[in-house]
Formats: sequence, structure tokens, C-alpha cells
Amino acid sequence: MESTSKLLNIADHSRDSAGLTYIYPVVSRRAGGVSVGVNLNPNNACNWRCIYCQVPELKRGTAPVIDLARLENELRAFLHEIQYGNFMRAQVPLGARRINDIALSGNGEPTSAEEFEQVIELIGRVKCDHDLPRDLKLVLITNGSLIDRPGVQAGLRRMAELNGEVWFKLDSVTREGRQRINNTRMSLKRMRENLQLAASLCPTWLQTCIFQIDGRPPSSAESDAYLEFIEELLREDVPLKGTLLYGLARPSMQPEAPRLTRVDQIWMDAFYTKIQSLGLAVKLNP
Repeated sequence: MESTSKLLNIADHSRDSAGLTYIYPVVSRRAGGVSVGVNLNPNNACNWRCIYCQVPELKRGTAPVIDLARLENELRAFLHEIQYGNFMRAQVPLGARRINDIALSGNGEPTSAEEFEQVIELIGRVKCDHDLPRDLKLVLITNGSLIDRPGVQAGLRRMAELNGEVWFKLDSVTREGRQRINNTRMSLKRMRENLQLAASLCPTWLQTCIFQIDGRPPSSAESDAYLEFIEELLREDVPLKGTLLYGLARPSMQPEAPRLTRVDQIWMDAFYTKIQSLGLAVKLNP
């Protein structure tokens, strides 16, 4: 395994920092420690194109065929290095030297991999063979568009047995907002159905990125629609864990990058309070 000379930090989520195909480490704001990333989209392909995405040369598409043997070897070797090598001491800031989770994220939509269910089983097997913290989470960071696939649902059921969580992207609940931010025509009806399905199979958080476009934060119409959507979910007893509310930490690699800036703390705090007042837990990483 190759090593890097610089300390990892929250502004560097490079997928090649460990010199591997599928496995990469990051210091995650939302995870609160070292997250062992699993990148099932090394071809930089995704079925959405979010304008804040930090993946360079992002293209439309799905995950390639996954070399399961290579993925397992990389994951085993990396976990061994974290536990018994000098990785933590050499590359991780002192305050973040703990393994917080194994996260399926990477350079595209991870559930687009046909082998998704097999990948979850593989991770479960590797976890059992290592002396890892009992509360180590397995996290799926997803746009939720493919939750209705049987193989994805089977993977989520297995994730629930492995202390798993789903982080379900919800940047906008308006058609115009999703087209502008995520470049998707996925309907709100399908999003709601997939979200309800995910939450029924595995503990699920909403994850919402807030930022300014051309110097303007989300409009009142956008933020009010978001709050109304959450109210409806709560009235219907959809078992959400809460909302992960976060701002821009790394530069976008998309053409819209020059138009995007951080929302000020006052706006973010006010939106945080509005969500919390609905009775839903909120974790804020501005």
C-alpha cells in the first residue's frame, strides 16, 4: 500500500490518497473521525450530476463491474494497516485518530453497482474477521434513486444487521430545485417512495447540502417546501433518524463552481432551528 506524506483533513477527500482502486480514507466532518471509504464508481460515473460535486471529470453512467476479490483484499489490507501499521500516527491529526465508519460513497452513486448486495455481504465478512469497535457503523451515502431495486433492498436489510445507516440525499423537494442542483428529473413521488422504503429497511438520515447560487441562499419557497415535506413525513410516521445539514467544505469540480459559495452562519442556524422545531433531530456541519 502506498503512503502519503500529508495529513488527511476535512478539505481533502481524494479517492486515490491510499493508492488503491476501491478503498480510500478521509477525515469526515459528518462522521467525526476517520471514515474508510468504499468507492464503487472508480470510473467517475453517476446517474445524477450535482453542481456541488467535487468529483473531477464526472460523467453520466453507472458503476463498472466490481472486482470483488480486489475490493476484499484492499479492505482487509487497509484495516490491518489502520490497526497495526503507522497510518493513524503518520497521516491522521491527533484529535481524529479513531475509525468511525466504513462508508460507501466514492465518485458516483454506489447503489448503481450490480454487485451492491454482494459488496455489503463482503464488508460484513471482513468486519467479523477484524477486531473493530463494536459500534463501528456501515454508512451508505446515496441519492436514493435506485432504492427500489431488489438487490439494493437486500443490501439495506443486511446493512441494518451490521449497524448500518443510510444517508439519503435531499437537497430540494421542488422539481425546479432538483433539476438545478442535482440535474435529475426524478419525481417527488418516487423520491418519497424510495425514502420511505429505505427508512423501513435500515436506519435512515436525510442529508442536505445548503449553499448560495450567485450569492443567493435557498429561496423562501424552497426552504418552506422542504419543511412542509418533512412535516408530512413525520405525520406519516416515516421512521427517520434526522437530518444531516451541511455546507460547502470542498470546491466543486463542476462547471457551476464559480457560482457557488457558502451560506452564512446566521441563515444556516435559522434553518437548523426550523427543522429542529418540527421534532426531527438535526446535525449541523456548516
